[in-house]
Amino acid sequence: MDDEPLSDWAKRRDARIGRLRAVPLTSDEGLKGSHINPDAPRAIQRWNGYAWEAYAFAANLAEAQRLLYPQPENPPATPAPHPQPLRAGRGKHRKPRPGE
Repeated sequence: MDDEPLSDWAKRRDARIGRLRAVPLTSDEGLKGSHINPDAPRAIQRWNGYAWEAYAFAANLAEAQRLLYPQPENPPATPAPHPQPLRAGRGKHRKPRPGE
């Protein structure tokens, strides 16, 4: 048999522990996409390795997204370096300058 070793499966399962998901709290049994009803309250659930358990509640999609994808409190202390301007190249792909 070509079964996966149990240790590999356990590593994959353990990597998912702590993941969060938002589930809309609606009475509809139909579509559950976040874009369908953005004003509906959401239950935030956390994966414990065996089942999804209640973690928090959000009033709407925007609040749920803030819980699921938190932004860093402080911006980076050092600004990003500015890229160097391009210099004149001599590659064969460039058109020759007049007089060359």
